[in-house]
Amino acid sequence: MKWSEFFTSSVGKKLVMALTGLFLISFLVVHAGINACIWANDGGEMFNKAAHFMGSTVVIRVLEVGLFLGIFAHIIQGYVLEFGNRSKRSVGYNVPMGSKGSKWYKKSMGLLGTILLIFFILHWYHFWIPSRFTGIPGPEIIMGDGKVMHNMFALMQVTFEELWVVIVYVFACFSLCWHLIHGFQSAFRTIGVSNNRYLALIQSAGIGFAIIISIAFAMMPVSMYLGWVK
Repeated sequence: MKWSEFFTSSVGKKLVMALTGLFLISFLVVHAGINACIWANDGGEMFNKAAHFMGSTVVIRVLEVGLFLGIFAHIIQGYVLEFGNRSKRSVGYNVPMGSKGSKWYKKSMGLLGTILLIFFILHWYHFWIPSRFTGIPGPEIIMGDGKVMHNMFALMQVTFEELWVVIVYVFACFSLCWHLIHGFQSAFRTIGVSNNRYLALIQSAGIGFAIIISIAFAMMPVSMYLGWVK
């Protein structure tokens, strides 16, 4: 089988989903770590420096392209598998384990993914597009070496002044949690982890990761809205 044929096969599509999913999980860890800098309560200084580093470093900008490719590949393959599964009336996008007793979120990965896609578009509109293209309202920060730094912290404060925005972000984090609970362990199954002991450990780790990362992201807009960080 040729490589091109492999990646268009059912197994290949599942592998793409698994690998891009694991890549996006690693991105979530980095993104959460940077955003957590807002809790330093130093007027956004630490967060702005971290955001500036991510936005001005060449290597990071190159990785950003890979991130977008990974996101789009994950979304496209997800929909391809979802529609294919529906048309064949098969189950899941991973190792067939029967539909009896299947959790609702396992059957709703397409719906949860769609909610996250809508959230991504809103999130890009709020932060990525202004920081890269349209510019951030308000005065910029002049660093000690004379370089200009965007005040991303101020942008977060303005964005999360709106209650509806906070509610949407928290709802997206709720969807992310359920998406990760199934997707985390499913990715490892797809890449070949089949030992029951390891699978049980991975499943527990996946649930813990999904809950912690989702709560961390949800608390960021909530903290901004309630004035817990300044």
